[in-house]
Amino acid sequence: MDLQSKKELVIDALEAIKGRDIVVLDVSKLTSMCEILIFACGDSNRQTRALSHSVQEELKEAGGVVLGVEGEQTGEWVLVDLGDIIVHIMQPAVRQYYNIEPLWGGLPFIGYSGRPVLAGQ
Repeated sequence: MDLQSKKELVIDALEAIKGRDIVVLDVSKLTSMCEILIFACGDSNRQTRALSHSVQEELKEAGGVVLGVEGEQTGEWVLVDLGDIIVHIMQPAVRQYYNIEPLWGGLPFIGYSGRPVLAGQ
């Protein structure tokens, strides 16, 4: 599966479970760890876990591989490692507190609306 298809699949999986404030950052020039970071918000522990499961199920159905998942126990911040894409699913307060998007050259989290944006555009 090519990177663009995988990115779109992740975004669709997040939107299917009403993930909010989705932001996509291209970090390929900043790290060899991954190519893309995707951030999304869920309003509760249950929703963040559901968002994580949606991403994992959709990727597996498309023949992709999930390398790891962290944080599902608490559901405040769930990280899904897809290799070239890492997905951060957080509750809004946690996302605002850690505000990690600017560390990767993205915009500070203040809440976004509409379709996901590629930071820097």
